[in-house]
Amino acid sequence: MEAFSALSEPQYALNSHQIRHYLEKLVREDEDSLVASSRVRGYYRAARPFLWIDRHGLDARADTMLSYIASVGSMGLSTDVFCYSQIKRDLKRVRELDVDGDGKDINKLFARLEYNLTKACLRYASGMNFGFVNPDKVLNEFDVREADSLHVVYHRLYDVKTSRPNSQFYEAVLSKVAHDSLAIYLPALEPSDKLYRKLKQRLAGANVSHGMRVKILCNMERQRWQQAIVTDRLKKYVLVNIPAFKLYAVCPDSTLEMRIGCGTVKTKTPLLNSEIKRMDINPQWIVPRSIIEKEVARHAGNVSYFERQRMFVRHLRSGKKIQPQHITWGMLHSKDYTVVQEGGEGNSLGRIIFRFDNNFSVFLHDTSSKAFFSRDNRGVSHGCVRVERPLELAIFLLDDKDEDTIEKLRYSMTVRLSQKHIANDGNDDDEDEEEDDGIDRSKLISTLDVGPHVPIFITYYTLYPNAEGELREYPDVYGYDRVVYQNLKHYVE
Repeated sequence: MEAFSALSEPQYALNSHQIRHYLEKLVREDEDSLVASSRVRGYYRAARPFLWIDRHGLDARADTMLSYIASVGSMGLSTDVFCYSQIKRDLKRVRELDVDGDGKDINKLFARLEYNLTKACLRYASGMNFGFVNPDKVLNEFDVREADSLHVVYHRLYDVKTSRPNSQFYEAVLSKVAHDSLAIYLPALEPSDKLYRKLKQRLAGANVSHGMRVKILCNMERQRWQQAIVTDRLKKYVLVNIPAFKLYAVCPDSTLEMRIGCGTVKTKTPLLNSEIKRMDINPQWIVPRSIIEKEVARHAGNVSYFERQRMFVRHLRSGKKIQPQHITWGMLHSKDYTVVQEGGEGNSLGRIIFRFDNNFSVFLHDTSSKAFFSRDNRGVSHGCVRVERPLELAIFLLDDKDEDTIEKLRYSMTVRLSQKHIANDGNDDDEDEEEDDGIDRSKLISTLDVGPHVPIFITYYTLYPNAEGELREYPDVYGYDRVVYQNLKHYVE
């Protein structure tokens, strides 16, 4: 052994204490504010075990990591964000034993590789698995509702349960490194659904303008947020795409596509996921407080307005129905009262509403004003989504497409009804006997359950496939691409 020790070269000797010394220095000098970087600093500040270095130096895991961070260019991301150039140079120096002279210390070199490989790994894993931009923060701190010198309150625009990386996730990634599972783990992180693949293919195409590139990158990022919602695996679902002003009702053998109207720029339709549970036919419309105060209240005392709109006021505690001639300005400004529009023809909700749980009281529904469907920009509502062909959507949602049920649905949505034939609140004092008006009451239905419940996604894609599977470009109607790219460009430039 003494003979062999004489052959050793001191400049190539690894010293764990020296590596620790250089790691501590890297931790102190790293001012990167990204979460993954703070996790790296915490790991080495606690003097936890080396992940990439052992007594033999570096193994193939470093090359695996390098190959994956090299691939981020095909996703439109900058390799520099993942320390690619530095890692590549340092690996080359290790393999060529380029550590002799000019203060080149092999322990400093290995410390830098250890630190940068861990940083690249955590940054890649968290970004691919959860997205590089936090939509809950970015989109819910975008549209100011009210502000003063001390506080700002924003409209909530994004209500999708989107996971974010936590301590358990980062520990799991570090465990994959330690147990040499990267070759299996890393490929599974990048989204693999059809839309993401189409976007990535388009990014690699020729003559991609800067504007198109931004759109592609923003929509690829949205796909990373939505990995928990893999529509490719669903047998039946409804997807609303706001920039396209389109609804897609998808099942294995067909797609029903129709135009929609959604919230204006001032009253944006929120992004959410839910399940359609019920369809109500000829529903009453409980007018939102914001509309009462901004629009209805100015008609206080105008009996003809309330009769024309077929509206009445209800006292919330007693349930008493106030007829138009007794409606006062004070009632309309009091939270003890609400305004209701009778169901049937002329109702703002149309002849049918599709209900699903959400935190905004928004729904899909028919409309009594259909002329706007011919417009390009169909941002017309206070947040709800108006559908162009509600009967077809209703039939799509039925699990058992029984002809008798469909006929009753069609009849109830088209027959001309007098008010006493429409389901009401049970407080109507009209006790007149039913007259022979030609209405077949055996065909009237007021509600249908949707069973099993059908998933609904209200989304925002400025690039989305048409019926032929070709990507179509849509305008950034709410300005979300702009704010997403503003937060994403750190990773792409």
